[in-house]
Amino acid sequence: MITSRSDHRPLKAREDSMAKAKISLVLRLLAVGSTAAAIGIMVTSHATAKVLNLSFDARYNNTPAFVYFVVAEAVAGGYSLVSLFLSSKSLFWRAVMMMDVVIAMLPSSSIFATVAIGRVGKKGNNHAGWLPICGQVPKFCDRVIGALIVGFVAAAIYLVLLLCSLHSLFALKP
Repeated sequence: MITSRSDHRPLKAREDSMAKAKISLVLRLLAVGSTAAAIGIMVTSHATAKVLNLSFDARYNNTPAFVYFVVAEAVAGGYSLVSLFLSSKSLFWRAVMMMDVVIAMLPSSSIFATVAIGRVGKKGNNHAGWLPICGQVPKFCDRVIGALIVGFVAAAIYLVLLLCSLHSLFALKP
């Protein structure tokens, strides 16, 4: 078997390790980009409506679930950015893999909370007496849906990243 002088592992194993590192790098960069896009879309979501000579502003920071979405996406993106600078050979890499589990679930929970509130905004709730608002501020609702779609893409990337991390952790070593 061919081995490198500087490393006693077979050359094929080193190439596989480099391929996994490149995949992880690309996934983390995609995750940072998609979380940044989701944050940007949500933060710039606002509209003003006038109903019965009363005007109201619809902004993301009026709803705790939307604020949670922005904070969760920011934490996940920040974590991915920091983890880009850690070597897969460092002592912290096992901690990074454990944090991948937490980070994979954080955007998912924020998306579910935001979808629940978004549904109330779209359909209302007759039992609680909450009226739908998307008829008055459709631009706001469309941007929130766009942020949710991009956030869902980020959550899917984090799930794939988690699966890759787990695969590299539990892969059978020859």
